[in-house]
Amino acid sequence: MILNEYQAQVEHLLSDSRRVIFPATSIFFAIKGHRKNGHDFLNELYQKGVRCFVVEEDIETPLFPGSSVIRTPNVLSALHDLTAWHRSRFDIPVIGITGSNGKTVVKEWLNQLLEKNFAIARSPRSYNSQIGVPLSVWQLNEHHQLGIFEAGISLPDEMQNLAVIIHPTIGIFTNLGEAHDEGFRNPAHKADEKIKLFQSVRTLIYSKEHPEVEAAVTRRKMADGTWNPEFFTWGYSAECRLQLISINSSESNTCIEALYEGRKIEISIPFSDKASIENIVHCWCVMLLMNISDEEIADRMIQLGRIAMRLEMKKGINNCTIINDSYSADLSSLRIALDLLSHQHQHKKKTVILSDILQTGRNPEKLYGEVANALAAKKINQLYAVGPLLEKHRYLFEKIDGLTIQNFADTESFKAQFGDLSFNNEAVLLKGARQFSFEQISQLLEQKIHQTIMEVNLTALVHNLKEYQRLLKPSTALMAMVKAFSYGSGSFEVAGKLQYHNVDYLTVAYTDEGVELRKGGIRIPVMVMNPEPSSFEQLLQYDLEPDIFSFDMLDELENFYRRHGETSVPVHIELETGMNRLGFNLADVEKLALRLKQSGIFRVKSVFSHLAASEDAQHDSYSLTQYRLLVEACRKMEEILGYSFLRHISNTGAIVRHPDMQLDMVRIGIGLYGIDSAATGMLNLQPVNTLKTTIAQLKHLKEGDTVSYGRRGVITRNTTIATVRIGYADGFPRSLGNGIGKMWVNGRLAAVVGSVCMDMTMLDVTDIPDIKVGDDVIVFGKELPVEQVAAWAGTIPYEILTGISQRVKRVYFEE
Repeated sequence: MILNEYQAQVEHLLSDSRRVIFPATSIFFAIKGHRKNGHDFLNELYQKGVRCFVVEEDIETPLFPGSSVIRTPNVLSALHDLTAWHRSRFDIPVIGITGSNGKTVVKEWLNQLLEKNFAIARSPRSYNSQIGVPLSVWQLNEHHQLGIFEAGISLPDEMQNLAVIIHPTIGIFTNLGEAHDEGFRNPAHKADEKIKLFQSVRTLIYSKEHPEVEAAVTRRKMADGTWNPEFFTWGYSAECRLQLISINSSESNTCIEALYEGRKIEISIPFSDKASIENIVHCWCVMLLMNISDEEIADRMIQLGRIAMRLEMKKGINNCTIINDSYSADLSSLRIALDLLSHQHQHKKKTVILSDILQTGRNPEKLYGEVANALAAKKINQLYAVGPLLEKHRYLFEKIDGLTIQNFADTESFKAQFGDLSFNNEAVLLKGARQFSFEQISQLLEQKIHQTIMEVNLTALVHNLKEYQRLLKPSTALMAMVKAFSYGSGSFEVAGKLQYHNVDYLTVAYTDEGVELRKGGIRIPVMVMNPEPSSFEQLLQYDLEPDIFSFDMLDELENFYRRHGETSVPVHIELETGMNRLGFNLADVEKLALRLKQSGIFRVKSVFSHLAASEDAQHDSYSLTQYRLLVEACRKMEEILGYSFLRHISNTGAIVRHPDMQLDMVRIGIGLYGIDSAATGMLNLQPVNTLKTTIAQLKHLKEGDTVSYGRRGVITRNTTIATVRIGYADGFPRSLGNGIGKMWVNGRLAAVVGSVCMDMTMLDVTDIPDIKVGDDVIVFGKELPVEQVAAWAGTIPYEILTGISQRVKRVYFEE
């Protein structure tokens, strides 16, 4: 049903109000999620210039004059139908990829291997969901000769929709692993759901080395007698179309020999890990299927580069922030990277270093016109354009107000002039096609850092946030705790990501933490838990909301704000219900409410308390008592104040264990970083932080030798000692010395030998093969959970994370 009709040419699909670049030619699909409803953002998008909308709720069309509004029973289904129709317009080969692991790598390697033969449309990054697939397929245009799209599912009955949208002619089933097991009855059920992507393929590629995939193929053939694609199988069996003969790996290269159509063929690849080998053989099958010569295949395989599966954000020279996405340049991924760049509010100046965009098959003038429009929409200040095509189309960028452009023939020219360029207090995005080798530019721009670093996975952070959000009622607000440098992870970098994903409040311990967030571009409300009188001026200047927990503080704040002529100051009231740390006594609640009402200065935004033991079942009755005390106290305060406010007591543990205590808002802290003992078996949390260092030196000691201060490390056999670049000044606890603590080296645990030093720690690596100076060492992370390190140290993960020194550089990335 068309509610408003407005003639417009639609070129871009929108499902996220934050990612508007081309409003005049975009259509917004108001998708309803568990916590966010796209209909709530219609007015915001209209103000940004969007004029085409697809909705499923009643809306007041007079509020959107000059727009086209289409009403449908289900917005997501409408998005699927539109993109399925769009796909049906193209009679070209389309490769559809699914599986538990390797989808994105196979897609990107196929693009590298086939870009000389075809103009390719492919999924940007890992856009493989119910929304990501339609957005990917919409990219198809008359210039493309091949499509490569990946599809992922987490629940039954999702793949049918994606199969119709992608409609692949060639299928690749990579493998079947444990990802998303919780959404299916068993692995066989998951395999049967995934194979639905291939219902119309002409050729299906898979490995007979994965019996669970082979079994799914067999079940599919038995269930549907009409399903009989060509099977391009590979493995060691003589039944395989590509029969492997041998795989010989050295430290960094692998030679693979196989039989194909009666002849012996081989490739060499610059990787030796099992996953890469498997992914490349899938690609090999595609190239053979497309009749690419053995010589060309061999030549391209040896030149393959690793796929950058993450977009890194690092500290740069002269107080710059560097966003390194320097391994690919295409319009889709450029838009994603520009979106991240635009949210670096800590810097006013935004700079892009961009290479030519190659092998698109598109009209160059139109392509670079879209690039120019994207830069203009994101208000980019400086463009360093590398490559002859950007030079040729410079005139398109010269039209952009506020943009300064400088051209370079190639990367070497940029490097030669680097000393004359000024990079200072700005956010810089590097976006380059592989052959431009922008990693050389990245090395010039990045701050030279201590080889001990804390990697912060912002993708995992957002994943964990969503895991908790799905437990909340749609009406429950969310307050994220970012005190103590966001539990050691960084301040505005983490806060900015949480703001982008619409948390309602942030909380810090001290005012200076809140000031840093405001300077970093954080605009959402920030509560300060321990405001000191010396910081009241900053509370006012930076629009920070104090937590009041005593009458003395109330008096001081009231006098301060009265002197400044302030009224209706937002404040938060902390009540003591049993934590016995900070807070007004419950006996004083009525007195407190009357004081607040009579002052005329304050507006209470929330009233809260702290659960003392929400994660511990033996204290559930105590937690329930605390909850009831807060609810009753809030009832009295609302009655006296004459207005309502947010009530909150649930912390990370309570979100999982006490869903009936959500009230109006919950507070999430350590759970964001993947640590919550209460969530075990209930939430699929991912570790966010990885603390890494490197081996500085190897020593070979004999029985009787001693290691470190006090000669506490006594050698009892011939031993190889690795000295690694981390010590107690970096936050590695001294208590982990003398065999108590361990680190992860080359896939094994290595015990600490002797005392932990200020800047160095020694490890016993005698039984670890192939070890060398410079190897990475994991102090904690996915391989070695921080909870285990904390247990060895006799403490809690909070202390380990918050104890990591500021001299340890943080590297932020998105996958």
